[in-house]
Amino acid sequence: MHAIRLIIGLVLCGLALSWADEPTASKAVPEPKKSFQPYVEGPKTRDGTGKYYMGREISQVMGHLGAGWLEREEREQEEKPSLLMKNLELAPDAVVADIGAGSGYFTFRLSEKVPEGRVYAVDIQEEMIAILKKRIKAFGAENVVPIHSTIEDTKLPESEVDGILLVDAYHEFSHPREMLASMEKALKPGGRVFLLEYRAEDPLVPIKPLHKMSQKQAKREFAAAGFRWVETRDFLPRQHFMIFEKP
Repeated sequence: MHAIRLIIGLVLCGLALSWADEPTASKAVPEPKKSFQPYVEGPKTRDGTGKYYMGREISQVMGHLGAGWLEREEREQEEKPSLLMKNLELAPDAVVADIGAGSGYFTFRLSEKVPEGRVYAVDIQEEMIAILKKRIKAFGAENVVPIHSTIEDTKLPESEVDGILLVDAYHEFSHPREMLASMEKALKPGGRVFLLEYRAEDPLVPIKPLHKMSQKQAKREFAAAGFRWVETRDFLPRQHFMIFEKP
């Protein structure tokens, strides 16, 4: 009798333990959420990286060996940079950043436009920074500050910048989402981004397709970063002049 009671007790104990181990609705473990991936891999086309952002393949970067092309004499006739500078609405004491400054083609023009302000010349390539430093001395441009950025961070000071100039550079950013966030952080409230990109809508613009950008795509990417599109002025021969603002 005692043995029978012992067996029954062991069976009941085992059932209780097995029931305790069974998951209940309240104890169900949710599946881990998949992290958001802003970039996707896709077909690598000519001059492209095979990395896509919001449907756009990111182009390859023009290296420092192309610095001479940036300074070509024909650029004034082809792109009217002097007309661009006339249309840049900047106060004489404005703080401006030239991102993707390269050899400083626009940096030193900005330096003259904001004589009481400051110009941050931002580039990811050490070779370009070295070129900029030499030219700063040659021009005596004391209000120009070179910044060696990374592919994800402009390294600009927070909430200090009035305007950012991006000339034919944004489409090459390998991490546009992070760079836009960095720019937004650097701008003062109401600060503006002046974006120049070759018009993708115009097949007559003699530039490789991945080095062009449409208004629609630019608006989409900047809106995702919290910027407000202000206007687009198409007064240049080949490029969109787009203005975005930090709210």
